[in-house]
Amino acid sequence: MLRLGEKQKLTIEKLVPMGVFLTDPEGAAEEGAAAKDEEPEHVLLPRNQVPEGANVGDVLDVFLYKDSEDRLIATCKEPKLTLHQVGYLSVKEVGRIGAFMDWGLDKDLLLPFHEQPRERVQKGQLCLCAVYLDKSQRLCATMNVYPYLRTDSPYHTGDEVEGTVYQTSDNFGTFVAVDDTYSALIPKKELVRDLAVGSRIRARVTAVKPDGKLNLSIREKSYTQMGTDAEVILSAMQDGGGKLDFTDKAAPELIREKMHMSKNEFKRAVGHLLKEGKIVIRESEIVLK
Repeated sequence: MLRLGEKQKLTIEKLVPMGVFLTDPEGAAEEGAAAKDEEPEHVLLPRNQVPEGANVGDVLDVFLYKDSEDRLIATCKEPKLTLHQVGYLSVKEVGRIGAFMDWGLDKDLLLPFHEQPRERVQKGQLCLCAVYLDKSQRLCATMNVYPYLRTDSPYHTGDEVEGTVYQTSDNFGTFVAVDDTYSALIPKKELVRDLAVGSRIRARVTAVKPDGKLNLSIREKSYTQMGTDAEVILSAMQDGGGKLDFTDKAAPELIREKMHMSKNEFKRAVGHLLKEGKIVIRESEIVLK
């Protein structure tokens, strides 16, 4: 059986002026695809791809994709990504229907606009992508790598990890591909700053869910983070003429917007500074002591 988008071993069936025809006789026989009076399924390997001295019966390692006329074709070149594989591809050009990605083959791989984030990609940009088959059974790239990420990571709660942001959601948070391989989420409540698609981040595993997906935090552990947050507050007060124009009773949305921390984190850090005698809390403001 010939498998589009995959690397496989095929046998030279016939030499022709334009190259060689390859077939998978075992696969065809298994599926009953090759009857005695029928030609087995085959694919062309162009002449400029045929190894020197190759002959009928030789087995070649090839990759199957479609040429510019939408015909199945084989190549001995190594693609940067195969079907459902996740990795980085660079944008060669941007056209009317999407971006064309360099994946190491003669024909570039299309990244349709609807498979890109809200901020469209630019020429020369390096993007985390996966390869999929569209409705017309053509190989394309997508930046929505969620369905292709693995859920069998070796990580546990408390581990430090690295990954790439590939999607953001107003409802759920920020989706991350840990090691560009494993599925993870920074929940909305853990986001203390905006993270752009494509950003490389370091984070801490806060949970491994039953389905194997990871929950992450970009904040430090609470006892360490409290000191960091206290420094952020002091710095903001110094920049604001020695005060903040709100207290720990302010709305959570205001605190997150101004200080990039949750209300609980802000209250904890303010309490720490108050205990140390560094601030005074008034009715509607906090001032340096």
